[in-house]
Amino acid sequence: MTDELMTIREMCETFGVTARTLRFYESKELLSPIRDGQKRLFTRRDRARLKLILRGKRFGFPLEEIRQLLDLYHIGDQQRTQYRATLEHARRHLEELRQQRDELDQAIADLSDQIDWASRMLSTMDNDQAAE
Repeated sequence: MTDELMTIREMCETFGVTARTLRFYESKELLSPIRDGQKRLFTRRDRARLKLILRGKRFGFPLEEIRQLLDLYHIGDQQRTQYRATLEHARRHLEELRQQRDELDQAIADLSDQIDWASRMLSTMDNDQAAE
């Protein structure tokens, strides 16, 4: 992408989001486009932030957490604080996802067992009825 400003329409086309999504992110102070009357112009910084927002959402991070991590960029320590905080949040979130996966795997196994049991019961009933 160039250093040029992008309109809301261009942002939507480039990132596959809706104008409503961009306005929502702006209202949550995740993006801060330049306002030219009713027109919103997005800078290179906004584009970089949107990439990170979308990645964070894909990983399941809450928007408030994403905003807090993005805000650490300007501390002035060459992003060390931001990277450390992001790493901490990412590790914690990964553990939560693994726990959810384990719970989901158990639910799948339990449901599979119930389906197998019900199938056997139905088969037995059908065999009993056919024998009569």
